[in-house]
Amino acid sequence: MGAPVAVTAALVKTRTGRRIVVGALSILFIGTAFILTPLIAIPFAVAGQSAAAVVTQQQPVPVANGAWGYPLAGGYSKGRGFGLNPVHGCSYCTEFHPGYDMSQACGVTVYAAGPGRVITAGTYFGYGNAVRIDHGGGLTTLYGHMAWGSLRVAIGADVVAGTPLGAEGDTGHSFGCHVHFEVRQNGVAIDPQPFMAARGLPLK
Repeated sequence: MGAPVAVTAALVKTRTGRRIVVGALSILFIGTAFILTPLIAIPFAVAGQSAAAVVTQQQPVPVANGAWGYPLAGGYSKGRGFGLNPVHGCSYCTEFHPGYDMSQACGVTVYAAGPGRVITAGTYFGYGNAVRIDHGGGLTTLYGHMAWGSLRVAIGADVVAGTPLGAEGDTGHSFGCHVHFEVRQNGVAIDPQPFMAARGLPLK
Protein backbone atom coordinates (compact mmCIF):
# COMPACT_ATOMS: atom_id res chain seq x y z
CA MET A 1 0.00 0.00 0.00
CA GLY A 2 1.44 3.40 -0.97
CA ALA A 3 2.18 6.00 1.68
CA PRO A 4 -0.64 8.44 0.65
CA VAL A 5 -3.23 5.65 0.71
CA ALA A 6 -1.98 4.40 4.08
CA VAL A 7 -2.15 7.90 5.57
CA THR A 8 -5.69 8.40 4.22
CA ALA A 9 -6.80 5.03 5.63
CA ALA A 10 -5.39 5.93 9.04
CA LEU A 11 -7.08 9.35 9.00
CA VAL A 12 -10.58 8.07 8.20
CA LYS A 13 -10.51 5.89 11.33
CA THR A 14 -10.81 9.02 13.51
CA ARG A 15 -13.53 11.71 13.56
CA THR A 16 -11.00 14.51 13.02
CA GLY A 17 -9.38 12.55 10.24
CA ARG A 18 -12.70 12.05 8.46
CA ARG A 19 -13.36 15.80 8.66
CA ILE A 20 -9.95 16.54 7.15
CA VAL A 21 -10.52 14.07 4.30
CA VAL A 22 -14.05 15.39 3.55
CA GLY A 23 -12.75 18.98 3.63
CA ALA A 24 -9.89 18.14 1.25
CA LEU A 25 -12.24 16.36 -1.16
CA SER A 26 -14.66 19.32 -1.07
CA ILE A 27 -11.87 21.76 -1.90
CA LEU A 28 -10.70 19.48 -4.71
CA PHE A 29 -14.26 19.25 -6.14
CA ILE A 30 -14.86 23.03 -5.95
CA GLY A 31 -11.49 23.76 -7.53
CA THR A 32 -12.16 21.34 -10.39
CA ALA A 33 -15.63 22.83 -10.99
CA PHE A 34 -14.17 26.36 -10.95
CA ILE A 35 -11.65 25.39 -13.63
CA LEU A 36 -14.05 23.40 -15.84
CA THR A 37 -17.11 25.72 -15.74
CA PRO A 38 -15.72 28.33 -18.19
CA LEU A 39 -14.64 25.57 -20.56
CA ILE A 40 -18.19 24.17 -20.61
CA ALA A 41 -19.94 27.57 -20.72
CA ILE A 42 -17.90 29.17 -23.54
CA PRO A 43 -19.29 26.99 -26.38
CA PHE A 44 -22.87 27.63 -25.20
CA ALA A 45 -22.25 31.38 -24.93
CA VAL A 46 -20.78 31.49 -28.44
CA ALA A 47 -23.72 29.47 -29.79
CA GLY A 48 -26.17 31.82 -28.03
CA GLN A 49 -24.48 34.87 -29.52
CA SER A 50 -24.58 33.29 -32.97
CA ALA A 51 -28.31 32.54 -32.62
CA ALA A 52 -28.99 36.10 -31.46
CA ALA A 53 -27.05 37.45 -34.43
CA VAL A 54 -29.12 35.32 -36.81
CA VAL A 55 -32.38 36.55 -35.25
CA THR A 56 -31.20 40.16 -35.50
CA GLN A 57 -30.20 39.72 -39.11
CA GLN A 58 -33.62 38.27 -39.97
CA GLN A 59 -35.54 41.25 -38.61
CA PRO A 60 -36.84 43.27 -41.59
CA VAL A 61 -36.25 47.00 -41.69
CA PRO A 62 -38.29 49.54 -43.64
CA VAL A 63 -36.74 51.11 -46.71
CA ALA A 64 -35.64 54.69 -46.02
CA ASN A 65 -34.44 57.59 -48.12
CA GLY A 66 -32.72 60.26 -46.09
CA ALA A 67 -34.78 61.21 -43.05
CA TRP A 68 -37.95 59.44 -44.26
CA GLY A 69 -38.98 55.81 -44.68
CA TYR A 70 -41.95 53.52 -45.18
CA PRO A 71 -44.29 52.71 -42.24
CA LEU A 72 -43.95 48.99 -43.00
CA ALA A 73 -40.92 46.85 -43.84
CA GLY A 74 -41.16 44.87 -47.06
CA GLY A 75 -44.08 44.36 -49.41
CA TYR A 76 -47.65 45.19 -48.48
CA SER A 77 -51.17 45.17 -49.86
CA LYS A 78 -52.86 48.47 -50.56
CA GLY A 79 -56.31 49.04 -49.12
CA ARG A 80 -58.29 52.25 -49.40
CA GLY A 81 -56.39 55.16 -50.86
CA PHE A 82 -56.79 58.87 -50.21
CA GLY A 83 -59.92 60.76 -51.23
CA LEU A 84 -63.43 59.71 -52.26
CA ASN A 85 -63.51 56.04 -51.41
CA PRO A 86 -66.95 54.77 -50.35
CA VAL A 87 -67.15 51.34 -48.68
CA HIS A 88 -70.41 49.47 -49.24
CA GLY A 89 -71.77 47.59 -46.25
CA CYS A 90 -69.78 49.61 -43.70
CA SER A 91 -72.00 51.94 -41.67
CA TYR A 92 -69.12 53.78 -39.94
CA CYS A 93 -66.85 54.17 -42.98
CA THR A 94 -66.78 57.72 -44.33
CA GLU A 95 -66.92 58.21 -48.10
CA PHE A 96 -63.89 60.47 -47.97
CA HIS A 97 -60.84 58.55 -46.79
CA PRO A 98 -58.16 60.90 -45.34
CA GLY A 99 -55.29 58.43 -45.42
CA TYR A 100 -53.69 55.44 -47.09
CA ASP A 101 -54.28 51.87 -45.90
CA MET A 102 -51.38 49.39 -45.95
CA SER A 103 -51.58 45.75 -44.90
CA GLN A 104 -49.12 42.91 -44.31
CA ALA A 105 -50.49 40.76 -41.49
CA CYS A 106 -51.86 41.13 -37.99
CA GLY A 107 -49.04 41.80 -35.54
CA VAL A 108 -46.32 43.03 -37.92
CA THR A 109 -44.36 46.06 -36.74
CA VAL A 110 -45.43 49.56 -37.76
CA TYR A 111 -42.62 52.13 -37.98
CA ALA A 112 -42.37 55.91 -37.84
CA ALA A 113 -42.10 57.39 -41.33
CA GLY A 114 -40.03 60.39 -40.32
CA PRO A 115 -38.33 62.27 -37.48
CA GLY A 116 -40.43 64.03 -34.88
CA ARG A 117 -42.08 63.81 -31.47
CA VAL A 118 -44.99 61.57 -30.44
CA ILE A 119 -48.08 63.63 -29.57
CA THR A 120 -50.63 60.79 -29.38
CA ALA A 121 -50.10 57.22 -28.19
CA GLY A 122 -53.31 55.35 -27.45
CA THR A 123 -57.01 55.58 -28.20
CA TYR A 124 -57.71 58.25 -30.80
CA PHE A 125 -61.29 58.60 -32.04
CA GLY A 126 -62.21 56.09 -34.77
CA TYR A 127 -58.55 55.29 -35.39
CA GLY A 128 -58.53 52.92 -32.42
CA ASN A 129 -55.06 52.41 -30.97
CA ALA A 130 -53.02 55.06 -32.76
CA VAL A 131 -49.83 57.08 -32.76
CA ARG A 132 -49.47 60.64 -34.06
CA ILE A 133 -46.11 62.27 -34.69
CA ASP A 134 -45.42 65.99 -34.92
CA HIS A 135 -42.67 66.56 -37.50
CA GLY A 136 -42.57 70.33 -37.08
CA GLY A 137 -43.75 73.08 -39.40
CA GLY A 138 -47.40 72.03 -38.99
CA LEU A 139 -46.72 68.55 -40.42
CA THR A 140 -48.04 65.46 -38.63
CA THR A 141 -48.39 61.78 -39.48
CA LEU A 142 -50.84 59.31 -37.98
CA TYR A 143 -50.68 55.50 -37.73
CA GLY A 144 -54.09 54.08 -36.92
CA HIS A 145 -55.81 50.78 -36.02
CA MET A 146 -52.77 49.26 -34.27
CA ALA A 147 -53.28 46.30 -31.94
CA TRP A 148 -54.19 46.97 -28.32
CA GLY A 149 -51.21 46.66 -25.99
CA SER A 150 -48.69 46.81 -28.84
CA LEU A 151 -47.52 50.43 -28.64
CA ARG A 152 -43.78 50.84 -28.09
CA VAL A 153 -43.68 54.64 -27.74
CA ALA A 154 -45.25 57.15 -25.39
CA ILE A 155 -46.29 60.79 -25.69
CA GLY A 156 -43.19 62.99 -25.74
CA ALA A 157 -40.88 60.36 -27.23
CA ASP A 158 -38.53 61.53 -29.99
CA VAL A 159 -38.52 59.22 -33.00
CA VAL A 160 -36.82 58.89 -36.37
CA ALA A 161 -37.73 57.00 -39.53
CA GLY A 162 -37.71 53.31 -38.66
CA THR A 163 -38.53 53.69 -34.96
CA PRO A 164 -40.96 50.85 -34.05
CA LEU A 165 -44.31 52.32 -32.98
CA GLY A 166 -46.51 49.26 -32.45
CA ALA A 167 -48.12 46.38 -34.31
CA GLU A 168 -50.60 46.23 -37.17
CA GLY A 169 -54.08 45.56 -35.83
CA ASP A 170 -57.81 45.91 -36.31
CA THR A 171 -58.89 48.46 -33.70
CA GLY A 172 -61.30 51.38 -33.97
CA HIS A 173 -63.35 51.80 -37.14
CA SER A 174 -61.49 49.09 -39.01
CA PHE A 175 -62.42 46.11 -41.16
CA GLY A 176 -59.31 43.90 -41.03
CA CYS A 177 -55.70 44.17 -39.90
CA HIS A 178 -53.93 47.09 -41.54
CA VAL A 179 -52.27 50.40 -40.70
CA HIS A 180 -54.01 53.64 -41.65
CA PHE A 181 -51.20 56.02 -42.63
CA GLU A 182 -52.30 59.65 -42.64
CA VAL A 183 -50.41 62.87 -43.36
CA ARG A 184 -51.71 66.28 -42.26
CA GLN A 185 -50.38 69.76 -42.98
CA ASN A 186 -51.68 72.42 -40.59
CA GLY A 187 -54.47 70.04 -39.57
CA VAL A 188 -55.65 69.31 -43.12
CA ALA A 189 -55.29 65.77 -44.47
CA ILE A 190 -53.15 65.58 -47.62
CA ASP A 191 -52.60 62.68 -50.01
CA PRO A 192 -49.77 60.46 -48.67
CA GLN A 193 -48.85 59.17 -52.14
CA PRO A 194 -47.41 62.38 -53.65
CA PHE A 195 -46.06 63.32 -50.21
CA MET A 196 -44.00 60.13 -49.97
CA ALA A 197 -43.11 60.14 -53.69
CA ALA A 198 -41.57 63.62 -53.25
CA ARG A 199 -39.26 62.02 -50.66
CA GLY A 200 -38.22 59.21 -53.02
CA LEU A 201 -40.56 56.69 -51.42
CA PRO A 202 -43.43 55.98 -53.85
CA LEU A 203 -46.45 54.15 -52.51
CA LYS A 204 -48.40 51.66 -54.63
